[in-house]
Amino acid sequence: MPSLIYIADPMCSWCYGFSSELRALMDGLPGLRLEIVVGGLRAYNTVPMDDALRSKLQNAWTQVAARTGLSFSSSALDRKDFIYNTEPACRAVVAARMLAPSACLAVFEAIQKAFYVEGKDTTQTDVLCEIAAGTIAAAGISMDAQTFLVTFKSEAAVMATYHDIEQTKRWKVQGFPTLVLERDGALDLVTSGYVTMPELVERLQALVDTEAGETASA
Repeated sequence: MPSLIYIADPMCSWCYGFSSELRALMDGLPGLRLEIVVGGLRAYNTVPMDDALRSKLQNAWTQVAARTGLSFSSSALDRKDFIYNTEPACRAVVAARMLAPSACLAVFEAIQKAFYVEGKDTTQTDVLCEIAAGTIAAAGISMDAQTFLVTFKSEAAVMATYHDIEQTKRWKVQGFPTLVLERDGALDLVTSGYVTMPELVERLQALVDTEAGETASA
């Protein structure tokens, strides 16, 4: 059965821009499985944001807003001594994947909304556990922040996050978001970077048509 692999980071602005396009695609293809691999855009960063990074991010966020029409909170850019470490947010997604796979994408989206729209500090454990547990519970799966925290802090979640990031490097992913079609172990790139939902459909159809043509000529 074909599936999609979504390689992304919940604190990546272009992934935030891509979220509605991916959601529209998945809603239109309910039988297609989606696996999220967290890329670790700025994972393990320990250096507070300086003016150069702040300016770079502001420029990127402005571009995403112009392209997608999405709104952005400036809270992260205004926060003094903010350390843009995306590992905790990535690990929250991994923990959700471990606890409630069917709600993993919803947790990913909820973290994006909290950071980019509501201006919450999604580098903080308590913030992430509250977001993730609430999202999972809203999906009809029993969950509370304390239960989620146990998995979030576990060695299994820490290592699974690390392995996701290392896998991203081995795949030589050039940027986020990246979407890959997996069929019987074979991987085909759908997109590396933001595209709209209609473009995603066209690219997926082209891959399917190419395989059908190769099969017919074999």
